[in-house]
Amino acid sequence: MQISERHPNQAGIIQFYHQPVHSMYQKLQSNLCHNIHHDSIMKGTNVSFESCKDQYFTLDSSPATTDLTGCETDSPSYASGLSSNRSPFSPQVSHSCYSDNHHSSDNTYGSPNSGYSSVDDGNEWKNKLRELEISLLEPNESDAADSYDNCVHGGLTTASPTIEYDWDQIVQMIPKLDLRDVLLRCAQAVSDDDVATAIGWMDNVLGKMVSVYGEPFQRLGAYLLEGLRARLESSGSMIYKSLKCEQPTSKELMSYMHILYQICPFWKFAYVSANAVITEAMANESMIHIIDFQITQGTQWLLLIQALAHRPGGPPSIRITGVDDSQSIHARGGGLEIVGQRLSDFARSCGVPFEFHIAAMCGSQVEGTNIVIREGEALAVNFPYVLHHMQDESVSTENHRDRLLRLVKSLSPKVVTLVEQESNTNTSSFLNRFVEIMDYYTAMFESIDAACPRDDRKRLNAEQHCVARDIVNMVACEGVERVERHELLGKWRMRFSMAGFRQCPLSPYVMGAVRNMLKEFNGNYRVEQRDGAIYLGWMRRAMVTSSAWC
Repeated sequence: MQISERHPNQAGIIQFYHQPVHSMYQKLQSNLCHNIHHDSIMKGTNVSFESCKDQYFTLDSSPATTDLTGCETDSPSYASGLSSNRSPFSPQVSHSCYSDNHHSSDNTYGSPNSGYSSVDDGNEWKNKLRELEISLLEPNESDAADSYDNCVHGGLTTASPTIEYDWDQIVQMIPKLDLRDVLLRCAQAVSDDDVATAIGWMDNVLGKMVSVYGEPFQRLGAYLLEGLRARLESSGSMIYKSLKCEQPTSKELMSYMHILYQICPFWKFAYVSANAVITEAMANESMIHIIDFQITQGTQWLLLIQALAHRPGGPPSIRITGVDDSQSIHARGGGLEIVGQRLSDFARSCGVPFEFHIAAMCGSQVEGTNIVIREGEALAVNFPYVLHHMQDESVSTENHRDRLLRLVKSLSPKVVTLVEQESNTNTSSFLNRFVEIMDYYTAMFESIDAACPRDDRKRLNAEQHCVARDIVNMVACEGVERVERHELLGKWRMRFSMAGFRQCPLSPYVMGAVRNMLKEFNGNYRVEQRDGAIYLGWMRRAMVTSSAWC
């Protein structure tokens, strides 16, 4: 190994030669909390495709429908660590978050149908809440129901009047209740600071309707309930400090991430689409520099190195700068040196000249002095599910989201690849955000359910450690503590344009590469090219987009 000169304000620059290959898949640090005292458990655009109370923060299942055998009955809480842990994946141009939840005739899993969000969608579920309210109130409480109706239609931010519920009667009605409606009613109470009503719904009703072992929406409901409990008790870091938590080992995190990598196409979609764009853009370049703002295990670049190794006329020299923060060290079992060793070893086996540079910091901390630019190199920059973690103008005056784009533009890249969730959870109000999370992750859990048996313990662990913590973070946290802040492609287009970029149309070659990758997965995944980007969706719900900029 050779270590080049280090400058005080620069990232480490290391050139690797013959070193062993290490673990393949990365999962960012996630906390597993074990405060279990109750018997309760349990991010868009729709397109047509081809101090905490211990009794809260529980996810233990009690429904009689649980069919999991040989598994523990206790499930962890996810309130802890959500403000700092980041997903390996997560100002709106759309002005609404209420997604159409009608089901198409071919939608066997119930993902939201094609259509645009509108005020009518919001009124629809408000009316459902009104009907639910009336059905659950005692006859002598009709005046209170009328008062509630006026409150809901008068504005979502107005606190609803105190209403007395007969919880015993409501519990008897649970088999007839719709889980989505009850979650919305509870979220409304939390939004209105109606603590008594919110706790009533959580402790008496929702805890008996949701399960981490149940159907997709029951599982999602478990984590939504967890987020509502955490939000009701407090917000931000105060929640997490009061909990007893432990983290999965590095090996466990790798295993959980690998499961989702195999059963969901979202990560492979990011790798394949970005690699195809870069391969085309660098077709005639002899020296290539790639800056990856979330390099994780570097798995994406194994595929690119292999492809460029067989390029007519011989392979180019490749230099990769990996940006990564210290939280990834736990998941990876070590620093970025591990990634460099692995990639260097693989490049050598393919006969490709290779260098790896380290920028051991989170993306929001990157400055121009941390990036080494060499004359004659063609630059590509990769943003895989990472920009939504950057604070924007709604969180901080520093606005790292836009600052980073301007910095990258100043480096004169030949191409920039962007892959992000097609969801709107950044600046929307809590209740609107809750509805968006519910719609987006309904499709996510349905897609997982279609690929993995419901009683698979590995699937359960993967959901809890790789998906649930993001959900709870978006529901429970605000301000700097809420790190999962997704935006729609239209908003990203505005940000890139303001930074001086123009969108590059994606070629049939890129679309073909994505289609070939998708053959490995369930037929209910859909891919569509429009607006200069590629949309990957489940059923009729857009989930992620891939686009290129220059």
